[in-house]
Amino acid sequence: MTRLPAPTRPRPPRRSEIPAPGRARRPSGTGSVLGAILDHGPVARSTVARLTGLSPAAVTGHAAQLLSRGLVRQSAETTGPRGLGRPHVPLEIDTSRFLVAGAHIAVAHSTVALMDLRGRVVAEERRPHTDTNPHRILDGLGARLPLLTAAHAAGRQVLALGVATGHRVDPAAGVVVEHPHLGWRAVPVREILTAATGLPVHVDSHSRALARAEQMFGEVSTRRSTVLLFVGAVVDAAFATSGELHRGPRSGAGSVAHLPLGAGGSGDAEPCRCGRTGCLQSEVSERAMVRRAAEQGLHAATFQELLDHAMAGEARAVELFRRRARLVGRAAALLLDMFDPECLVVVEPGAGRLPECLADLREEVAMRSWVCDDPERAVVPSSFTGSVLATAGGAVALDALYADPLGPWPALPALPAVS
Repeated sequence: MTRLPAPTRPRPPRRSEIPAPGRARRPSGTGSVLGAILDHGPVARSTVARLTGLSPAAVTGHAAQLLSRGLVRQSAETTGPRGLGRPHVPLEIDTSRFLVAGAHIAVAHSTVALMDLRGRVVAEERRPHTDTNPHRILDGLGARLPLLTAAHAAGRQVLALGVATGHRVDPAAGVVVEHPHLGWRAVPVREILTAATGLPVHVDSHSRALARAEQMFGEVSTRRSTVLLFVGAVVDAAFATSGELHRGPRSGAGSVAHLPLGAGGSGDAEPCRCGRTGCLQSEVSERAMVRRAAEQGLHAATFQELLDHAMAGEARAVELFRRRARLVGRAAALLLDMFDPECLVVVEPGAGRLPECLADLREEVAMRSWVCDDPERAVVPSSFTGSVLATAGGAVALDALYADPLGPWPALPALPAVS
């Protein structure tokens, strides 16, 4: 009998054969200085040096470049107590010259907004979709932006356009990889909107955009390591720590829509798109909320109408939002145990506007999490309740600006030549 040769194990790759990982995007020295001024301004250069670990001479050089580009300005000269000490001229973000534009593409509507360099929404406009054809939606956004700018920019110039939406987005390519609710696959958002607007266009998922917005402009508690859970027509999440967002090699990080809720699913639950019942999205999405309201005889043509009922104290609507909060709390407990962040931000209107919903959500976390011992501190509503969608798109553009303020921003003055 012929003996077969023993199977050989493949040789492990040598270190030199392993592809280098994608380089993490970290802010430049100038970006670090700009970030310190954003966080602490008006702030002295000496303090910026201490905060960033850069030398005073380096901070002076970076600050000169930021001043020349109009991103920061000098505020009134100050001295120490009772006039003692050498006077210094603090630096602060200049919000008088530039804005960024933002667009958020939801399932039923799109929001266009303008935002200043401190992350404050200047103006916003929302319109419903007439259909989900990507070119019609994106062309519509491109046509709306000049009208909003003409009405609200007040002489300030728009630096860039940020675009945010749900599901899988590849920021490096500027492409919506897949958005099942809209029926989009491989849509080149950056390419289309760059041609339509003439602006630099940056694209990312709305959950990652809002996680960065929390770190750049949110409450202090959300600045370090944060998990953000977005609950709307789409349900997804993001994880950020030390100014870095985890995207994953396929831009799929944060896909929690099909997280099973176990006993959270009811016997008459509508099946999820994946064919199962009891998935997070099929239980708590806006569509599921409107459907449950109809089953209880509560008329609400849209999710916003249902929210208005709850805000007005309608008992059935309030209970639907409290049920949603408890189910979201189950997912929040799992995410807290997986990532152990400083805080978990819940972007959900009930948690942001109805105190009993936030209390129910935190109570569920307290019962189910093995890691979180203080839900009152660790679980917080969005810093941008009431302007979440307007904030998301602009935050994409501002994230890019703060990471690389000396990069190719056509609207900014050219950098001074180095002698």
